[in-house]
Amino acid sequence: MVAEIVAETAARCYGVVEVGTKSKVGRLLRRDGITIGGDAAGMRIGLQVVVEYGLNLAEVAATVRSQVGYEAERLTGLPVEAVEVVVEGVREGR
Repeated sequence: MVAEIVAETAARCYGVVEVGTKSKVGRLLRRDGITIGGDAAGMRIGLQVVVEYGLNLAEVAATVRSQVGYEAERLTGLPVEAVEVVVEGVREGR
């Protein structure tokens, strides 16, 4: 459930072309490239994204981090300790 929230939220962020999809199964399940962990202090979310060519990578990653953290916390009611966004690549937009 949390992985789906993360995938949907990240995919809606401006500048994100793809959310960590390396395999066909991962594309179907929308979970490949997303990790969820944590403890009582909060969730730790990791995700890989591909960013649109020509955009500021740090700004896109910061937006993804902020939006994913907010939505995951809002929809699950669990605190989010950290969101790590890895820019896996850059390519032309949609």
